Amino acid sequence: MNEIWTEKYRPRTLGEVVGQKHVTERLKAYVAAGNMSHLLFTGPAGTGKTTCALAMAKEMFGDEWRGNLMELNASDERGIDVVRGKIKEFARTAPLGSASFKIIFMDEADALTSDAQAALRRTMERYSRICRFILSCNYASKIIDPIQSRCAIFRFSPLSHDDLREYLERIIELEGVDIDEDALEGLIHVARGDLRKAVNALQVSASMGRTITLDTVYQTTGMADPEAVKTMLETALGGDFFRAREMLDSIMIEYGLSGQDVIRQVHSTFFELSITDSEKVRLVDKTGEIEFRIVEGSNERIQLEALLAYLVMIGGGRR
Repeated sequence: MNEIWTEKYRPRTLGEVVGQKHVTERLKAYVAAGNMSHLLFTGPAGTGKTTCALAMAKEMFGDEWRGNLMELNASDERGIDVVRGKIKEFARTAPLGSASFKIIFMDEADALTSDAQAALRRTMERYSRICRFILSCNYASKIIDPIQSRCAIFRFSPLSHDDLREYLERIIELEGVDIDEDALEGLIHVARGDLRKAVNALQVSASMGRTITLDTVYQTTGMADPEAVKTMLETALGGDFFRAREMLDSIMIEYGLSGQDVIRQVHSTFFELSITDSEKVRLVDKTGEIEFRIVEGSNERIQLEALLAYLVMIGGGRR
């Protein structure tokens, strides 16, 4: 049966988790003690928050882990009724087997409404003897202070280049994937520390049934070739607005990018240009303004061309 590789190769134990050594060592101590406090996992997507929660539950409860773990996604169930109903009902019942407590894992907890978080705080207090919570979020600042103060906070960081490479190489070997060295480096660059994104991109690229090249990686991940973006910006700085405009057309059509996709890549490419720091500051400021206009519904094509025109003017002032 064909499986999604992110699930097929998801680590089953804390020892198998890629990176995050500072987190897994502390979680292993909880497992060894057979006890834990409420936990708050915070950090970017694809860094192992859900994997660590599931692995910890499996090691803590053994074969009884399914009956003693409730997994919820707060993006789907974010209202106060869920806290007062489903969560409270599970929290108040006794754990199964020899376990002394159960675990409720709430993913994307920063999507909970303020009322739901207030109700959750009370539930965490009242049933802490037989139920512990693991909350996962991208932004801890969106979790109210009373909940944060009741949790041990674990901060997950983007995975390093070496960790991503080691994990991807293992999947490539097991799946018999044919991939160029440049394409593998491209996958790691595109992922930016997000392991889930890297594995999904690898599977999509491999499904095309041929050797994975760098161009294949960019086309399947919704990113343009960074060199093409850089050349477009340098062309605009050189004063050739119409040639830069043609290159923008080519990038958006060939890679199927939206205005927001392009503006994100343009922003990261500014720092690679041979311009002064003050010019980079001005460009970042202008890019932020244009990105805001696009998000608010302005015509993305007009805004991107306005950015190229601004680059032409900056380049003209340097000549």
